[in-house]
Amino acid sequence: MTKLTLAEWAAENYKTPPSPNTLRKWAREGRITPKPIKHGRNYYVDANSQYVASVKQGGRSPGDTLIERVEAARRVFGL
Repeated sequence: MTKLTLAEWAAENYKTPPSPNTLRKWAREGRITPKPIKHGRNYYVDANSQYVASVKQGGRSPGDTLIERVEAARRVFGL
């Protein structure tokens, strides 16, 4: 299977490709399937790879903020 750089892949799949920083972020976060391979500083993807939107649902979960984590720690340790 032919491997493309992220920039080549994006040029083939998007009329206006995302920035190189966005493409690298997608690669790190696993938003491109099958997962890109990193060689040195560059990522390589299969020609038929697809972007998968994040699956995060409905806002924040409990304990997301620093204040909530501090309050939870105080309850656990009785402070």
